[in-house]
Amino acid sequence: MQYKTNRLSSVIEWGTLLSTTLIVCFFLFVIIWEIVSKGVSSLSLEFVSKVPSAGMTKGGILTPIIGTVLLTLITALFAIPFGVCCAIYLNEYAENNWLTRTIRASIRNLSGVPSIIYGLFGLALFVQALQFGTSLIAAGLTLGLLSLPYIITTTEEALKRIPNSTREAALAVGATKFETIKDVVLPSAMSGILTGVVLTLSRAAGETAPILFTGAAFYINGTTGYLNQEFMALPYHLYMLSTQHQSIDQVRPIAYGTALVLVIVVFLLNLTAFYIRYKYRKNEN
Repeated sequence: MQYKTNRLSSVIEWGTLLSTTLIVCFFLFVIIWEIVSKGVSSLSLEFVSKVPSAGMTKGGILTPIIGTVLLTLITALFAIPFGVCCAIYLNEYAENNWLTRTIRASIRNLSGVPSIIYGLFGLALFVQALQFGTSLIAAGLTLGLLSLPYIITTTEEALKRIPNSTREAALAVGATKFETIKDVVLPSAMSGILTGVVLTLSRAAGETAPILFTGAAFYINGTTGYLNQEFMALPYHLYMLSTQHQSIDQVRPIAYGTALVLVIVVFLLNLTAFYIRYKYRKNEN
């Protein structure tokens, strides 16, 4: 009787898991097909190599692409060093007391804060208090703050997977704690760290709400790469084309083409994360 009950429970669990997975995959396929079928006609070398013109009704998306790349680069330069160092401290140096547990809980809570709240915080801190103005640097630092909790969490989890025996072996042969972390622990955890970093950056590259308040511009004539100026970015450009443009029907093909480019960028970043994880795991084996 107990065997039949366990078997029925396993069948229900696997059935529920399979059905929910199929439902998610179905809707994902519908969304991807909608974007690809309506955006592939706009995708061309000219589309990605020319700047928007005629009020974004003509031309390409070179300016939003440049803005997105620079924005992601600033986010990475700010979030990765701080995030990795914070995770190393929490996992390798900090004692397991109430203060450390409070810090960890706060970091996990920050991961659940809506991105628009980060946008308002970035507006108050970087744009107004620090007087960066609505600019590329303000938006990049805001996305860096948004990315920090995810990088800290994924890095700490990667460090936790390294057995303590590995650390003890390095210390036993005379290595200092810093040398053990630098030469033994971090290389062993690098696959998990890099995977978490790339996936976090791919999410940041598609965010709209934080840059809405901190520097994204509706339209820029030409290209821009100055840190103290407003910029165009693919997610905000897509939002404006789809909802706010005065000639929505006219720019709809450009909007779908922009959406397809953004999906391709995020897909390539995720593919890079999977490749990094595969490569490091293969080397470990």
